[in-house]
Amino acid sequence: MSEESSNARPGGAERASASFAGAVAPLLAVASMCSVQLGAALSRPATIEYGTVSTTWLRLCFAALALAIVVRPPLRTYSRQRWIAAVALGSAMAAMTLCFFAAVRRVPLGLAVAINFVGPLAVATFGVRKPAMLAWPVLALAGVLLLARQDGMWVASPAALIFPIGSALGWAAYILLMKRVGTLFDGLQGLSTSLIVAALVTTPFGLAQSGGHLPAGQLVDAAYLAVLVPLFPYVLELIALRRMSASAFGILMSAEPAIAAAIGFVVLAQPMSALQIAGTLCVVGASIGAVVQK
Repeated sequence: MSEESSNARPGGAERASASFAGAVAPLLAVASMCSVQLGAALSRPATIEYGTVSTTWLRLCFAALALAIVVRPPLRTYSRQRWIAAVALGSAMAAMTLCFFAAVRRVPLGLAVAINFVGPLAVATFGVRKPAMLAWPVLALAGVLLLARQDGMWVASPAALIFPIGSALGWAAYILLMKRVGTLFDGLQGLSTSLIVAALVTTPFGLAQSGGHLPAGQLVDAAYLAVLVPLFPYVLELIALRRMSASAFGILMSAEPAIAAAIGFVVLAQPMSALQIAGTLCVVGASIGAVVQK
């Protein structure tokens, strides 16, 4: 066998591996979105009965504990640079999660996610270098606006928009910081440490709302919901962000309002108008176009 032919196979294997990784990353992102929206829909009764802040805090605590048991992050060995990154990501997780579930309790799921989408949309637009790529965020934004309308009216009061806007800011920071943490830490150590930080940051707020009284039903609900959000999505997104750029990830996440509208309709009986269906098609089309063109 010639040297040329022997070198061809490793190159082909590397290309196949890279192609497989490129195909898997978008699937992981989609699975993450489905998990987030299903978890949000199923958590609404618990947040109404027990309170948004305390239930969200318990979810973060359970998720942090479960991942720490599996990963066992070596906290004492981290450098200052790693701690700064983990604390920043954990704080963004805490803000994003608290604001998101507060929004879901107050406005329809599709609208909450539509406004929340402003965060990844900003990340996607900021990372675009090809002028033609700007058409996809514009199309996605048009779809988001349609999803936020029903019967010729906005489906929430201006005061209720504070929470999804706060979640959008947290989500934008989360996307950028998750990418950074993924490069600084091995495996899931960075995610595990950041979840511990998020749980600690939300502890004062959770205790303030609960008054230290945590019913058994709330503990059970928070434990199983923690798997859907935030544990499962965070793990999937960390793996995905190691295989794709932050801007590509942000554009792909534009499908989330459509997924939220569908799950809101099926799980929460929140109907979609013709405009919202049109918005769904715009957002999905923008996501597909962005991924294909990139």
